[in-house]
Amino acid sequence: MNKRKDIIIIGGGAAGFFAAVNIAEQHPGVSVAILERGKEGLQKVKISGGGRCNVTHAEFIPSELVHNYPRGEKELLGPFHSFMTGDTIAWFEDRGVALKIEEDGRMFPVSNSSQTIIDCFLNEAQKHSVELLYNHAVKAIRTNQSVFFIETSQGILECDKLVVATGSNPKMWKVLQDLGHTIVQPVPSLFTFDIKDKRIKGIPGVVAQNVEVKVRGTDLVSEGPLLITHVGMSAPAILKLSAFGAVELAKRNYNFNIEINFIRQEADVCLDHLKNFKQDFAKKLVVNSTQFDLPKRLWKQLVLASNINESQRWAELNKQQLEALSLQLTEAVFNVTGKSTFKEEFVTAGGVDLKEINFKTYQSKCIPNLYLVGEVINVDAVTGGFNFQNAWTGAYIASKSIVAV
Repeated sequence: MNKRKDIIIIGGGAAGFFAAVNIAEQHPGVSVAILERGKEGLQKVKISGGGRCNVTHAEFIPSELVHNYPRGEKELLGPFHSFMTGDTIAWFEDRGVALKIEEDGRMFPVSNSSQTIIDCFLNEAQKHSVELLYNHAVKAIRTNQSVFFIETSQGILECDKLVVATGSNPKMWKVLQDLGHTIVQPVPSLFTFDIKDKRIKGIPGVVAQNVEVKVRGTDLVSEGPLLITHVGMSAPAILKLSAFGAVELAKRNYNFNIEINFIRQEADVCLDHLKNFKQDFAKKLVVNSTQFDLPKRLWKQLVLASNINESQRWAELNKQQLEALSLQLTEAVFNVTGKSTFKEEFVTAGGVDLKEINFKTYQSKCIPNLYLVGEVINVDAVTGGFNFQNAWTGAYIASKSIVAV
């Protein structure tokens, strides 16, 4: 193997492959290699979206798309005007991979298999003579301003231009720090909440379709569906909070209180409705007459938590019970005591400081001819294909600017 390449990409994941094949395609004759520490690449692509690969999200307005990035919202606006969702769809379709939009906006290959995406990348790499060097763990990088020397577990390689696409890899962050970059301390993002509370203990699988959740003592708030799980709560309303609150919730050591408005109404408005229900359903059992389109099992638990017993009818409710129920429906407080990983998603907030990257090119402001793409930089997103879109965008812009030099 020739130990010298024109361009080396460290990291054989989504961003790394996308950068490599676009560089090689746009610049025939340039020698391009991917270094991957594992025995094969694209492992996150393989498992994402339950093995279907959530390629991107059907949001086609850059100023709307950026709202899905707790870190990187301001910086990504320019890049998304250069390459975003529509460009991603066209890129894959030009290479024979059709994508489809699901009801929630997530986009998958029509084949419903991540292997379709993996095969596309491997075919493109072969077609454009990208060398794939597996089992190459990078130990250190040195540069003399014109050449990079990359020390790996298989020896030293040299290149003129270097792309780092290693995702949330603490070892590579340390290597980049040694080169002079600032690393924002990583903390978990996209996680579910652990909650022990008798109101939800016996009802896993219940979904409240449209709730508002606040973290008490902060300005963190989100809305959307909420899923009650065996260990606590999940679904978009919780996951958005975990992403946008990643740094704050880490400071609190994942122990804090949330306040849930299950019906998206003010407590006094809700109380007025309950008083009307007392008249309208006077002879009915409260636990059996579910209101506000709530799931029956959740309604029952909130009623019982309001000091209303199973045999009470609406007509028997006193003022305190009605007030207690209105608060359970609109301002229910739950204590979060920890976090759990969401499905197979391992998303981290943190990485190379965004101030040290030129977002017109994705080139490092500290080290000439070094490009940083994907989750190695301090960008992360909510769930739904947004992290992949960040990878495609950064890798494509880096590939364009590399060959333009």
